[in-house]
Amino acid sequence: MTERDGNPPGLMISAPSSGTGKTTVMLGLLRALAEDGLAVQPFKSGPDYIDPAFHQAACGRASYNLDSWAMDQGLFGSIAAMARGADICVAEGSMGLFDGVATRGRIGFGASAETARAMGWPVILVLDVSGQAQSAAATALGFARYDPDLPIAGVILNRVASPRHLRLTQEGMTRAGLRVLGALPRRGDLTLPERHLGLIQAVEHPDLDAAIAGYAAFLREHVDLAAIRDAATGNPLQAAGALPPPPAQRIALAQDAAFSFTYPHILKGWRDAGAQILPFSPLADEEPDPSADLVWLPGGYPELHAGALSAASHFMQGLRRFAKTGPVHGECGGYMVLGQSLTDKNGQAHQMAGLLGLATSYEKRRLHLGYRRALLQAPLPGHGTGDRLRGHEFHYSTILDQPDQPLAHVSDADGTAVAETGSRRGQVTGTFFHLIAAEH
Repeated sequence: MTERDGNPPGLMISAPSSGTGKTTVMLGLLRALAEDGLAVQPFKSGPDYIDPAFHQAACGRASYNLDSWAMDQGLFGSIAAMARGADICVAEGSMGLFDGVATRGRIGFGASAETARAMGWPVILVLDVSGQAQSAAATALGFARYDPDLPIAGVILNRVASPRHLRLTQEGMTRAGLRVLGALPRRGDLTLPERHLGLIQAVEHPDLDAAIAGYAAFLREHVDLAAIRDAATGNPLQAAGALPPPPAQRIALAQDAAFSFTYPHILKGWRDAGAQILPFSPLADEEPDPSADLVWLPGGYPELHAGALSAASHFMQGLRRFAKTGPVHGECGGYMVLGQSLTDKNGQAHQMAGLLGLATSYEKRRLHLGYRRALLQAPLPGHGTGDRLRGHEFHYSTILDQPDQPLAHVSDADGTAVAETGSRRGQVTGTFFHLIAAEH
């Protein structure tokens, strides 16, 4: 293991697909390593809004997204450099190891495998072996051979049903030449609560610390922690650029269970540049600080709190007063709250701020998911007309009406235009995509 002032080695925790249990393995591993006295730097590969908060709760160190599709090398390197001072990096993959986009004909562009290659991290595959035994080795072997330049450090077998099941599965792995780093017996209590966008938020978990401590104890009993630590390699920190600059000096930022989806590197960039973050809670009926230079409403789960937000008169009145003289921007859920109305899953329409004409419905659910490229047709805070931005969209809400001028021409990763163009009215702007970085 390297010294804390050097470039720490790392690992990528990935899987063939979502739903294999890699998040619980990740959280248990982070906590176990931290309990052993290591300074652990967590990362999330890809555009996930929720997992980084769980990572920080597990090991006490802020987690950051590494995204090889949305970030240029400078930003990617700056975020990788957050590992300085740590003993080991542990990154959690998104979806399956090679799942990405096909932009410019590159299969896997933006995938967890690309992050692992860029950082020199070997991969630990978490395999759900339910309903199979030796056949699990064929899956693992396929992943090991799919990209010969990406080392597979070993596998963790999850949801093992019995000693016989374990013996048969291990025989398959031995034949395939793959190292088994652990085998986790099937336990129904080792799942995190979920909802329509994935896991519930860390702040909503009724007893998160106890749950993570349980995961760590479970991993200690069933995985080879020493072998996992020894497998860590790499982390060639790249040339670092600048984190995203703040769009204003004093930023009133909505922060509560309805507004929490802001990428950690965005907030760190703002703070590092000297911006003041002025948090307020719309759910607690708090209004944004009137002395702020900008009000920013992040994404989150406003569709679950539409009635409470509609009734939050101090928040709504304060937001409308601010918008008469200052800029206001909303992302995804925040954009929906800036609109005219939000219809909940029961079909009840709730009045929102009315600063934009947008009307959305969660009753008419339709998945909107994927990377986004935006060419701005008007300014938004921190960016001018003609700027090109990269971000990610993930929601189930349907647009019922969008009468305002479009904010941007928006396309998916392959260049196909999407209808969610964002809106603008005066100094009020909104987008359905969450900003990750500007294109340079």
